[in-house]
Amino acid sequence: MSALRILGIDPGLRVTGFGVIEKHGSQLVYVASGCIKSNDKQSLPERIATLFAGISEVIATYRPDQSAVEKVFVNVNPQSTLLLGQARGAALSALVHGGLPVAEYTALQVKQAVVGHGKAAKDQVQAMVVRLLGLAGSPTADAADALACAICHAHGGQGLGALATAGYRIRGGRLIG
Repeated sequence: MSALRILGIDPGLRVTGFGVIEKHGSQLVYVASGCIKSNDKQSLPERIATLFAGISEVIATYRPDQSAVEKVFVNVNPQSTLLLGQARGAALSALVHGGLPVAEYTALQVKQAVVGHGKAAKDQVQAMVVRLLGLAGSPTADAADALACAICHAHGGQGLGALATAGYRIRGGRLIG
């Protein structure tokens, strides 16, 4: 069985995290992770172009087979939500432009898949990413979130190669019938 390489993306306008893992049967192997940063002094279109170019470079470098992106949640501040949505649009555009199938997961789904409950704190997600991938150190919060998104996808999530979830709902961070 050949390995499946998955690119996880945690979109953000200032910092977009990325994480690349491989799935060998039921084993997950860390490949790479990091952050793509845009400059606050750039115009919005320039910042979006930076994110698009950065993700395109990650795709060219690591050649993933599939991708997983965290869905945007509606924030208290509508302006922040709009900016995050634009960063997410740049990420999705880069992934599709790179020829990758894209699966999308809510933060609740990612936390459920990685930690076991949907209300996990960021440090719990980081700790489980380190544990699941056997890392020597802890990645940054943004990179850990991206790796968690890739892990969620590798575990079946609700995307490509997914578990059959028709007729199920999510309540309290858990899939219920």
